[in-house]
Amino acid sequence: MADTSSEEGRAFFEQQRVLLIQDVAASMENVLQNINKLNRSLEGVIAVGNEFSQVEGLWSQFENVMAKQPSTGGEKDEQGKEDAKEGAEGGV
Repeated sequence: MADTSSEEGRAFFEQQRVLLIQDVAASMENVLQNINKLNRSLEGVIAVGNEFSQVEGLWSQFENVMAKQPSTGGEKDEQGKEDAKEGAEGGV
């Protein structure tokens, strides 16, 4: 009688263990599928980002040129104003 209940307990344990292992395997498969989806999404994002690298380079060059021009242009404007003042004073 003790052997029968022990065997029944063991059989129930084995049955529950098999069910849990199957559940864990199914969950792991689901995790793997989701990781693969995430990987594909990240690859897409990286591809889009790489497509904008040339545009980013052009904007950086534009920014550098515009940052240099106000100082050069500003000197010319100041010099032009000084020349205009001298011309006006000399002409008076």
